Amino acid sequence: MVHLNNLSVSKNRKYCRKRFGRGVGSGIGKTCGRGHKGQNSRSGTSVCRRFEGGQTPFYRRLPKFGFISKKFMLTKEIRFSDLNNVKENIIDLDVLKSYKIIKKKILYCKLILSGKISRAFIIRGLKVSKGARIAIENFGGEIKDE
Repeated sequence: MVHLNNLSVSKNRKYCRKRFGRGVGSGIGKTCGRGHKGQNSRSGTSVCRRFEGGQTPFYRRLPKFGFISKKFMLTKEIRFSDLNNVKENIIDLDVLKSYKIIKKKILYCKLILSGKISRAFIIRGLKVSKGARIAIENFGGEIKDE
């Protein structure tokens, strides 16, 4: 129940907001803290954060760099541990897609040396790293570049 002795000012509302343009005695009279003339002194104007008073902005002074290849989105790395589940001896893109090792939109694959080989493979139409090439050939597999 609300009584007069229960009412109090909230903790967050300790100070009143400043009232601009209410005379010299207020401390914020006349120009209202905006200074004399200039873009920010006018009413109805605002300047975006990146604006630097007309000089060339920082983001335009810096050099451009970076590039993201669209081929990168269509490329996937495969490890030997991924190939252990495949039961077929000849491995190409279609086989990898059928076993759901890679997604259907992938167009390029590279086999890298990671994990262990369980048996000899015949790799067709895939890129192979140096270490993976040596490991496959030592195990009795072969790589056919088409």
